[in-house]
Amino acid sequence: MFSVEEKSCQFNKKIKINFTGGALSSDSGLLLYREFDEKTGFSQLIHAQLSVKDPVSHTIHSNAEVVIQKIYQHLAGYHTDDQADELGTEPVFTTLMGKDRLASQPTLSRLNHKVDETTVQSLNGINQTYLDHLFTLRPQTQMILDIDSANFETAGAQEGTAYNAHYQDTGFHPLFLFDSLTGYCLKAELRSGNVYTSRGVVDFIQPVLKHYRSLVPGQDLALRGDSGFAVPGLYTLCEKNNVFYAIRLKANHRLNNKAQDLAEKIQKERNLPVGSATVIYTEFQYQAASWGTTRRVVVKLERPEGELFFQPTFIVTNMSLPAKRVVKFYQNRGTMENLIKEGKQGFAFDQLSSTRFEANATKLQIRVLANNIEAGFRLLCLPKSLKRKVLRMDTIRLRLIKIAGKLIHSGRYLIFRLSSHCLYQQEFRQTLDQIQRLPTIE
Repeated sequence: MFSVEEKSCQFNKKIKINFTGGALSSDSGLLLYREFDEKTGFSQLIHAQLSVKDPVSHTIHSNAEVVIQKIYQHLAGYHTDDQADELGTEPVFTTLMGKDRLASQPTLSRLNHKVDETTVQSLNGINQTYLDHLFTLRPQTQMILDIDSANFETAGAQEGTAYNAHYQDTGFHPLFLFDSLTGYCLKAELRSGNVYTSRGVVDFIQPVLKHYRSLVPGQDLALRGDSGFAVPGLYTLCEKNNVFYAIRLKANHRLNNKAQDLAEKIQKERNLPVGSATVIYTEFQYQAASWGTTRRVVVKLERPEGELFFQPTFIVTNMSLPAKRVVKFYQNRGTMENLIKEGKQGFAFDQLSSTRFEANATKLQIRVLANNIEAGFRLLCLPKSLKRKVLRMDTIRLRLIKIAGKLIHSGRYLIFRLSSHCLYQQEFRQTLDQIQRLPTIE
């Protein structure tokens, strides 16, 4: 005999609650992303370019389909493989995948055991090709490349995990390159936890600069990085590729002496009261022992109220902007920290729980792809009412993805009846119209 577990509400005994409402979906807004996917050729790229060394022929769920399913799960906020079992016959997900049932948790986990460095590189290539697709829909005359590393805390004996003295934590130490104007993650690389911030940074960035220089020769490219990336090889790479850069320098005895001499000179020239709160922007030419040439160093000299000495901030740059504008440009790299934070909170960048390093590197690349389809969707498709302020992924999910709907099978059509009480019906329709106006990328 079938029994229904039913609960009553204490505030009103007439109210009964159970889960027998039928095949409803709480993620109907994913239909918008599938429409955007079709316009931009996202899933087609994964089918065409994914490389997994797998001798077994899959008749139900191919490796590409498993990766696509994982990406859609991340978009909806289902970040663990276990949640695939609960979503098995979910009407929106099965419609998006064109299947009667989704790939189960064991199927998703089997992919983690098959991937290798070739898979990671193929996903990186898919990401670059997809970004090129998005670029054709909205060409950019400028890009601001922000480089930074992050701390991903781990638990257990995961391959590649190590103690990092800077973060005073055990985990991974990945490297990221974002375009801060669009929110696109141009490249990501998972690294062991104990590598230094700038380890391999020139090899990491070089192919990206080469690619965008060939894609749009006259495009303005500017790179920002903190003092962890103050390496001569990176300056030289930017100079050879006509890329502007603003990278913070670590203070040393020579730099501090130059800064204090300048501060005293300017204080006398301007007749500044001793101990008053003051900010000075200046510059000088400087050549470190490891540099092959002199370079421009911009200095921000800041003295808090009541202090005697100035606190300097040094930025090496090849920009011709006034010193104050160079400092302001560098300070805006806080955008990068927000992008990494959004990657963690919105797409679980840091929730890498596999024991194999290649499996975790693959998971990171898949989440980067989810981040970028969302960034493209946000940039190209959202109506002005949703673009007026920066929205977190959780907010986008709440307004456009987490919409209740019921799938109706008619003779010829699949009809999704969405909630009549959805607060963002107008924005949903406007977004769909925007997507359908985009040209289709083959």
